[in-house]
Amino acid sequence: MEAPNPRKGGVMPAPRKYPDELRERAIRLVMDLVEEPGGPSINGACLRVGDQLGINGDTLRNWVKQARVDAGKAPGVTTEDKARIAELEREVRELRRANAILKSASAFFAAELDRPSTR
Repeated sequence: MEAPNPRKGGVMPAPRKYPDELRERAIRLVMDLVEEPGGPSINGACLRVGDQLGINGDTLRNWVKQARVDAGKAPGVTTEDKARIAELEREVRELRRANAILKSASAFFAAELDRPSTR
């Protein structure tokens, strides 16, 4: 998938502060803690693992929440669906723009046809 171009009306995402490997490891650590018998809640596990790895607890909680949705363990919109929705919204914007251009061109040429000929 191509990166959004701000000149084409796209929005540039914020640069990733944490590498994907760290993100995946942190999520896995939280899930392992939560699944232990008598383990902490997701919030508690996120705070503990976040402190150990230097990741904000709220950031880690968001990652875990999205990972659970993506794995089908929680309701919500998956990362794949979010990307598809963004792609479709971009396509709709482009099609609306093209439609507006075609309407303008149609009106222009219709006006040209209605003008009396100067021949």
